[in-house]
Amino acid sequence: MNFLQNLNLSASKLYGGKIVFGAMHFTLKTKTMLISHETPVSLLPYSWGYNDYDYCLVHLLPENQAYKEFYFKSVDYGRRVLLDNSIFELGTSFDPDQFAYWVKELKPFEYVIPDVLEDTAGTCMSMDNFLSKYSDLPGRKIGVVQGKTYQDIVDCYRFVAPKVDKVAISFDYSYYLENCDWSQINVPGFVKKQEDNKWLKYAVGRVKLLDDLYDDDVLDVNKPHHLLGASLPWEFALYADNYLSEYIETIDTSNPIVAGILGKKYEPEYGLSEKWSVKLIDFIDAELTTQQIYDSFWNITQFRKLCK
Repeated sequence: MNFLQNLNLSASKLYGGKIVFGAMHFTLKTKTMLISHETPVSLLPYSWGYNDYDYCLVHLLPENQAYKEFYFKSVDYGRRVLLDNSIFELGTSFDPDQFAYWVKELKPFEYVIPDVLEDTAGTCMSMDNFLSKYSDLPGRKIGVVQGKTYQDIVDCYRFVAPKVDKVAISFDYSYYLENCDWSQINVPGFVKKQEDNKWLKYAVGRVKLLDDLYDDDVLDVNKPHHLLGASLPWEFALYADNYLSEYIETIDTSNPIVAGILGKKYEPEYGLSEKWSVKLIDFIDAELTTQQIYDSFWNITQFRKLCK
């Protein structure tokens, strides 16, 4: 019997609104922000217990049979699946024609239209080309906002939002690093002592960007938003404490699991104050040790507490 069997990890065993993982209890998410953590293949069968929906990286579908089977099963079982274009993992979006093929095959609940990193014109052109060629794909359309300056981001948002069902904002725009000002944000003491920490700048920067878009009447308050990735988990506590959470429908981040694999445990008050330049994709086929699994589950629990 392996470690997971010993823990009695079963996504089908619900106890009073909770899923039990050994001694750990994951309260099922009922708030507005739905959370998904990208997960190694070895833990995918158990991810239904800690993910509110299933976040699928398209480039893995043709190359990883176990990964593919899991997501097709998720759709068959009525799970909410979001199909991503894998731009963060590949550096460029997955081939648009092949992406459309997998949207047709998988039939996800929603999918991210191919975009171009920090390129407003390129992203707008990519969206127009894709929608003109594939206007009748199954599922909701998600458009990513891209740009290097605030005006770029505003222009891209205004172009993208009317054409899609949901708008996505990334965690790592270079704009955040150059324009991070947390003087108007109620941040904890540990943040104020680390003004040069780029990961904190990314976290605070996205909150400030959304706040600015709202104040400038750019943010479409009638449209749901998705937050792509995360630099630091503490960012999401800021949304939980203010009005912005009303407009954020979904978030995805592998941060708790990657940190757990690396032996880094979240602090209950803020999670982590650093991030490592590795991606979940680097561990997609990893067989995790007992300690790595425990640390990952601890981090997932703490992450959800920060989002409450």
